[in-house]
Amino acid sequence: MLRAVLTGVFGVWAGLATAQTQQAEMGTSAVLRALDKVNGQTEDLQIDVGSSAEMFGLIVGLRECRFPADNPTGDAFAFLTIRSPDNGQVFFDGWMIASSPALNALDHSRYDVWVMRCNSA
Repeated sequence: MLRAVLTGVFGVWAGLATAQTQQAEMGTSAVLRALDKVNGQTEDLQIDVGSSAEMFGLIVGLRECRFPADNPTGDAFAFLTIRSPDNGQVFFDGWMIASSPALNALDHSRYDVWVMRCNSA
């Protein structure tokens, strides 16, 4: 039992060490997808780094987008700020990961937003 636990711990550590040494490229924009959970509508939108746009009833700002250098179509990491257009209330401020949107997700009763990919120049 202890051997299995230690093997699992070392496997996770090795995976993290490999991920930390991977080179990342900076994207110039990101493609995001929003879902209105009430009516099931989705919307895809490309947002440039340093700008913001409205997706359904939210203002989404993109501060940064990164992707693996050796796999440009691979996993994207985007730093987003998502807020209300009415009063500026911030619903989300942090990194979202394309392959694991639930890892650090928007907590909103009606809308979901997630990262699809980064685009480079």
